[in-house]
Amino acid sequence: MPKNIFSRVQSRSLTRHHKIAMAGVATLGAAAIGFSAVPSGASTTTTTEAAQPAAVAFSTEQIKDVKASVTDQMAGASVKAEQIAAKKKAEAAAAAKKKAAAEAAKKKAEAERNAKEAASRAAKRAAVKKSYPNNLDGWIRESLDVMKKHGIPGSYEGIKRNIIRESSGNPRAINNWDINAINGIPSKGLLQVIPPTFKHWHVPGTSWDIYDPVANITAACNYAADKYGSMDNVDSAY
Repeated sequence: MPKNIFSRVQSRSLTRHHKIAMAGVATLGAAAIGFSAVPSGASTTTTTEAAQPAAVAFSTEQIKDVKASVTDQMAGASVKAEQIAAKKKAEAAAAAKKKAAAEAAKKKAEAERNAKEAASRAAKRAAVKKSYPNNLDGWIRESLDVMKKHGIPGSYEGIKRNIIRESSGNPRAINNWDINAINGIPSKGLLQVIPPTFKHWHVPGTSWDIYDPVANITAACNYAADKYGSMDNVDSAY
C-alpha cells in the first residue's frame, strides 16, 4: 500500500479513536482513555488508564441537619395550620355571637313594639266609653267600674240587696217622714243618701246630681266602705 494512502487511513482511524475516547469520557466519567497520534510514518502508541473514583465524603452530621430541617418545617407548617384553624374558629364564634346579639335585639325591639301596640289598643278601648243599660243592673255595673278605679270595695249582690231594701230600685225615691226629713235633709235616691253625706263622699267622675243612679250608688258605697268596711256589711239603715 502506498505511504500516502496509509497515512490517510491512519489519520481517519485516529480521528475515529479520538471521537470514541471523548464519548467514553463523557459517558462513563470513571475512566480516561488517552490516545497518542503521531505523524505519518511514526509509531502509534495508545495508552489506557483506569480513572480513580473520586472520593465521596459522608457526614452523619449533615444528614442529621437535613432531618432536623425537615422536622422543623413540618412542625412550623403544623403550627401555622393550627393558627389558621384557631383564627377561623374565633371568626366563626364572633360571627355567631354577633348573629345572636342581632337576634336578641330584634326580639327585644319586637317585644317593645308589641307592648306599645297593646298599650295603644288599651288606651283606645279606654277612650271609648263603655255603655251600660239604663236599668238597675246597668247602674250597679257602672258604679262597680267607677268604684274599682278608686279602690272602693263592694259587690254586685251587696249593693243590689241594700238598694232593694232602701228604695225598691227607684232612683227618684225620697224619704219624707224619718228624722232626717224632719231635720230638713231627707234621704234620697237608690241608697237613700242625705245631701251632706252625698256631697262629702261624692266620687270624682260621677254626676253631682244626688238622684243620678250611678252617682248615688258610688257615693253611698264610698261612705259605707269608710264606716262599715264595705256596702256588703250593711244589712239595715246606715
